[in-house]
Amino acid sequence: MSKSASRARLFEIIRRRSFGRGEVTLASGRKSDFYFNLKPTMLDPEGATLLAELTYEALKDDKLDFIGGLEMGAVPLAGALAQISWIKGHPIAAFFVRKKPKEHGAKLAIEGLPKGETLAGKRVVIVEDVTTTGGSAMKAVESVRETGANVVLVLTMVDREEGATDTFGAAGLPFRSLYKASEFLKA
Repeated sequence: MSKSASRARLFEIIRRRSFGRGEVTLASGRKSDFYFNLKPTMLDPEGATLLAELTYEALKDDKLDFIGGLEMGAVPLAGALAQISWIKGHPIAAFFVRKKPKEHGAKLAIEGLPKGETLAGKRVVIVEDVTTTGGSAMKAVESVRETGANVVLVLTMVDREEGATDTFGAAGLPFRSLYKASEFLKA
């Protein structure tokens, strides 16, 4: 399937499985009359594959060492991308950032790294399923930067176009998305 056909097919899956209308309160605290819940798409076999393939295509030339982001939205994305990057011969390892470090065991804030490995000096992209203001992704950026990682990009599957570009711009971070909310609102 061509990249444009994959993008069109994924758009339909997101529209059918993950986009809705009706009043909701977003993670940012804002009210909205539409919403995206990408988990049904991220956990669908075809949806997960297309998300991973299109994300890989969007990132393959960025010379990344790691992909990850804040739990929960980034976990299926990072895992699927790690797998497809290995299949395509250009492995990008995955991790995720806990919203709150575990209070038992190793008490880690960042999960997925083997014992003794760190993100220090590594080129990292932060991924998110849906981005509104960018606040959630910035929590992941801050946690990862504290380890010495070089965050080179924030990539979201759907940008709600409600301030994230400004948030990341103020932090000196490039920001890209696979889709914009306006694409779904026009459909």
